[in-house]
Amino acid sequence: MRDIVFYFDFISPYAYLAFEHQPRALEGLSYSVIYKPVLFAGMLKHGGQLGPAEIPSKRAWTYRQVQWLGQQLDIELTLPRAHPFNPLALLRLALACGRDGSCNRFVAESIFRHVWRGGLEASDSARQEALVRELQPARDSADPQVKAELLANTQEALELGAFGVPSWWVDERMYWGLDALPMLREAVAGQARLSGAQWREAADLPVGVARPREPVSR
Repeated sequence: MRDIVFYFDFISPYAYLAFEHQPRALEGLSYSVIYKPVLFAGMLKHGGQLGPAEIPSKRAWTYRQVQWLGQQLDIELTLPRAHPFNPLALLRLALACGRDGSCNRFVAESIFRHVWRGGLEASDSARQEALVRELQPARDSADPQVKAELLANTQEALELGAFGVPSWWVDERMYWGLDALPMLREAVAGQARLSGAQWREAADLPVGVARPREPVSR
């Protein structure tokens, strides 16, 4: 059996699609998954990047593509009333329902579907209160320990090499993106095509030319 750590943020439609598609993508394999919420915005800040929703043309393309992908994968997806939104309350709720910085699949599924099904406002206070009543977290979302776990998960993912969501950690390797699920399947099946040398050498490829870095502006 392979152990997988799945890093995600409810703000990401690609993380939602990957979460929903993962059981089919790994069907027939022996594995266990630890679900760890992270703050995608923290990853972007760490890398000095803009998010997809902060670049107007990329934002529009993202919303078009994820709807198409949902239809292709037969996964229900309706854009929320507004996006991006502040996901902190939902991330902390997930952690408050679990322990040790993780949550179970039911909790993650409930929150993902709260955002990406129905076309409603994800951050609406009444809807979030109803979600809290449904999930009945064992801890208060405002507990400093819950907040610390979210920061720790994000830092852990960054230190392991993650730079976005969805990301999976398995067999000392990080896999990123919805389209990495076939690669993840091979890894879980013990049939990864890239040898250890190929995997390492990809990170050591010399840089031919570097574009001057400019401060990220908003």
